[in-house]
Amino acid sequence: MRQVKSRKHSGNTFMKKLKRFVLKLILWFFIITVSWVILTRFVPVLVTPLMVIRSVEAVADGKAPKIKKDWVSIDKISPHMIQAVVASEDNLFMHHNGFSFKDIEKAYKQNKKGKRIRGGSTISQQTAKNVFLWPDRSWVRKGLEAYFTVLIEFFWSKERIMEVYLNVIETGDGIYGVQAASEIYFNKSASKLTKSQAALIAVCLPNPRRFNPAKPSNYIQRRKNHIVNLMGKIEKVDFEK
Repeated sequence: MRQVKSRKHSGNTFMKKLKRFVLKLILWFFIITVSWVILTRFVPVLVTPLMVIRSVEAVADGKAPKIKKDWVSIDKISPHMIQAVVASEDNLFMHHNGFSFKDIEKAYKQNKKGKRIRGGSTISQQTAKNVFLWPDRSWVRKGLEAYFTVLIEFFWSKERIMEVYLNVIETGDGIYGVQAASEIYFNKSASKLTKSQAALIAVCLPNPRRFNPAKPSNYIQRRKNHIVNLMGKIEKVDFEK
């Protein structure tokens, strides 16, 4: 009888310790992730998981890793560039709280039909993924993406989300951010981008290592014309409001 009680006591003690460990783990996860998000609200994001992954892939292929990236504040980025990515990627950016349920529903329905479309992820979600996570389609990564999206929408302003997005987004093979893209493709700073050039960079973002804004295919030209037209129709992005 005593042996049975002893086993029960040992089992209860183990479960209590396990419970305390899990609770501490969860608490530290929140402390670390919230602190991380708050820190990146104020300091430039110099390295992202994707940059590290691309560098490792290059080394594995016997190539020298390359990262071309120049951080600039949002006031040194052409308003055309901001308008272009909103028109191309997320035209409800200024109005949603991180998620566009219309686009998610549309993407879900199209995926059920076997069609591949863009538009399920908002700029906020893409920023959360680019800064804090790795490229993957697993439910775990999507869950973490949703978590970090909520955090940046709460702790960052829309202007900061856009600033970080435009500075870390992959814009070519080893090229990150619109400043580096502007210099390499158009030999000018991001502040000098024309409406057409901004649209060309924006339409290449879904597959930046395949498409070249400086040498657009007929498909990219058609997409660019569509985005330029859309840029004039959607609400102008104004962070001062």
